[in-house]
Amino acid sequence: MKFTVLLSVLSIIVFSSCKTNEKEGKDILLEEGLTSVLERSLKDKIVDIWYPRTIDSTHGGFFPDFSETWEKQGKQNKMIVTQARHVWTASTLASFYSDSTYKEIAKHGYTFLKDHMWDDKNGGFYTLKGIDGDSLKVLSTSKSAYGNSFAIYGLANYYKIYKDTVALDLAKKTFYWLEEHSRDSVYGGYFDIMKQDGSWLLGIKENNNNYSDFVRKDWKDQNSSIHLLECFTALYEVWPDSLLKERLEEMLVLVRDTITSEKGYLTLHLQRDWKPVSFKDSTDAARKANFWLDHVSFGHDVETAFLLLEASHALGKENDTVTLHKAKKMVDHAIAKGWDKEKGGFYDGGYYLDDSDTCTIVNPAKVWWTQAEGLNSLLLMAKLFPEENYNELFEKQWDYINTYMIDHENGGWYDEGLDSNPDAVKNAKAQIWKVNYHNTRAMVNVIKMLKGDFELTEHKH
Repeated sequence: MKFTVLLSVLSIIVFSSCKTNEKEGKDILLEEGLTSVLERSLKDKIVDIWYPRTIDSTHGGFFPDFSETWEKQGKQNKMIVTQARHVWTASTLASFYSDSTYKEIAKHGYTFLKDHMWDDKNGGFYTLKGIDGDSLKVLSTSKSAYGNSFAIYGLANYYKIYKDTVALDLAKKTFYWLEEHSRDSVYGGYFDIMKQDGSWLLGIKENNNNYSDFVRKDWKDQNSSIHLLECFTALYEVWPDSLLKERLEEMLVLVRDTITSEKGYLTLHLQRDWKPVSFKDSTDAARKANFWLDHVSFGHDVETAFLLLEASHALGKENDTVTLHKAKKMVDHAIAKGWDKEKGGFYDGGYYLDDSDTCTIVNPAKVWWTQAEGLNSLLLMAKLFPEENYNELFEKQWDYINTYMIDHENGGWYDEGLDSNPDAVKNAKAQIWKVNYHNTRAMVNVIKMLKGDFELTEHKH
């Protein structure tokens, strides 16, 4: 096998697959070289770029808005998702690097969640607050299961490094708040959009209160569902409660068997009784106008493949071939229908216009978080199914990210690959929906996998 390792400022690796008897030994050497490149990229292009730059020592929490050259620029609103993701990320880095610096950053973020984002009157976490002089004011009149799920995710991970029972109690409190306000006891699952007091918008005809995403008020969705699965997994790892176990098992089965279609992709939105919301029979104009409500999201599919296996592992399910095969099917579908075979990278969105096997790419953008989740799941599949060609695709995906996604001059990742959008060089490097959780998690996971230190591959399903 011929391969060339270029250890330059850009840290680019080029190598080809090997089909000789020497493959295993040379692959080990190859992985050792790639691991070093990934470790350096994680530290230089993600970790050291985001911290301490994003820490808000005046108002608490983290600044979310930065320009293409990492200048503070924008409203700097405090959204629960952004803030909680920072807590999760800093806690992960504290464990990964065994560095107290990141423990302190995580503590800074946790304190902000506890003191400023929790609603003392109604319970649950506020969705959005804005800086108003020396104080913060509530900007959103709705609550979100999605947002509260990330609060649990961050708090559970924070508890792992600090063993702070107050933080764990807040995570439990959030779980019980979702149980009381968001969960559908009739059909199962959770509603995402709620009023500030946690009551449902179900049946309300007019949006008199300007609730965000009002059209989704009566529906359930894959996005909040997969992240509830994700946060319940994290919480169960530190709090093996019997009710939590029931809910985690319920979400595992719902996501795997109901929300995920037979073809292997997630249905974006579903009615209360889990009937898929579809615009397939609508006009082309209507389908385009409602793209955000109904399409194949390849990024969520490859991410969910990982989350399903993670949940199954946390529940201690041995030989869970049902979940394993569904996860593989999701990744395989994304590769077959949403992968750029020439350059690498996953497209943003596709659509099945009829009952055929043809999935039309309707949004060819290569969004940053999708590429990160793809990197993680491709290597996960490579480790679980070494006889197949996932490792080659993983290598190509990393080459794609390194070439088109990482800003080697200013640091950070572009919000979209430069091959699908050359103007992404001008776009903000950070905003409330673009934080460092997806790519940090992906990079940490693949480094661990390459080192043989990852639970999902140590104990195969």
